[in-house]
Amino acid sequence: MMQLTGGIIVIIAFAAIIRKYETRTVLLVAGALMCFIGGVMGQFMDSFVKTMIHGSLVPTICTVMGFAFVMKHTECDQHLVHALSGLISKSHAIIIPLAMLVTWWLNIAVTSAAGAAAAIGSILIPALIAAGAAILAGTWGSAISPGNTHVAFISKMANVDVMFVVLETALPAIIASLVVAVSLTLVAAFRKEGPSKARQEALAEQGTASIVSKFKVNGLKAMAPIVPLVILVVTNLNIAALKDMGIAKVSVPAAMIIGCVVALIIARANPQEVTKDFFKGMGDAYGSIIGLIIAAAVFTKGMQAMGLTDALLTYMKDSQSIAKIAGSFGPFIIAILSGSGDAAALAFNGAITPHAASFGMNMVDLGSLAQISGAIGRSTSPVAGAAIICASLANVGPMELAKRNIVPMLVGVITFLILF
Repeated sequence: MMQLTGGIIVIIAFAAIIRKYETRTVLLVAGALMCFIGGVMGQFMDSFVKTMIHGSLVPTICTVMGFAFVMKHTECDQHLVHALSGLISKSHAIIIPLAMLVTWWLNIAVTSAAGAAAAIGSILIPALIAAGAAILAGTWGSAISPGNTHVAFISKMANVDVMFVVLETALPAIIASLVVAVSLTLVAAFRKEGPSKARQEALAEQGTASIVSKFKVNGLKAMAPIVPLVILVVTNLNIAALKDMGIAKVSVPAAMIIGCVVALIIARANPQEVTKDFFKGMGDAYGSIIGLIIAAAVFTKGMQAMGLTDALLTYMKDSQSIAKIAGSFGPFIIAILSGSGDAAALAFNGAITPHAASFGMNMVDLGSLAQISGAIGRSTSPVAGAAIICASLANVGPMELAKRNIVPMLVGVITFLILF
């Protein structure tokens, strides 16, 4: 009876999230209700406080968002976007796969899906409406970013370094992104879409085709957003020469602060204003991202109190394939319906992933499978913020972009599932 009641509460919670009720509120209320029914109401606050002051999650996620705010303040992110967009605009024949892949790679440095979509979309989508779907399809690159919420969550759970999770996941994710790019190109070819000469001439008259050329790209500013990523990758590859020089691994918070200092020097910005924006970004991260993780932790504790976690584990223990399918298609489907893969991935990873060894997997693999599948699903959803931005720029309905993307993104999820 307890499990049935808990199952109903979970279904209602995800239905509410799909209907766009505030995610943190839904997860907190559902978690508190399940803790109360399960007779462990005291554990509600224990989970809340423990997650609120977590020693690795909080500094990692908050400094990443602080870095993002500094990139926006110094306009370094715009210089990177225009540098990449200039490359694409000169390659009309392959604009669709390039638009998707460049968005994907940019999203690793500029971790906001909506931000990356708006930045690149405002430049490329007027030149080719089909690029709207390609840009939306590329907004899951942040899934392998060191500053990604889920990467930090998985590293904490598995007790490994953040960069271990990134490097472990990078190759399958990159291969999946290439598969998605090829699939999108095939869809465009089937629909006979492309940057026609008439379209380019019309845009030239409107002045939209020359947006990239009017922007003076500063090479140093364009490089600033990727400085932390380069530092993290290089110092975590165990290169013997670096060890001999006494260069140790650099943490995510340290890399982000170094990146901010580099941007400050390159942009010759006001240190006081940069500092204000850095801490403003940290505060924004705590309120939105850490708040979601806190709510998910409470929700997970509620599932345990109702016996749902044990029931799911018992069902999955006999088959690794069941765990992999649940971990991939569950977050994928919920993300498409809700426009966010965070809630489903965090709930799955909080409740099931710690027990990955019970069904022949490790926590990094299962956790990454869930979070990346959720991210891919969000990049397919017609109600995601990035989809609405791309659709507005392309002057089409979000559902039109979702219909173009569903098959390539499904192929991407299956590819990632097979590789893991």
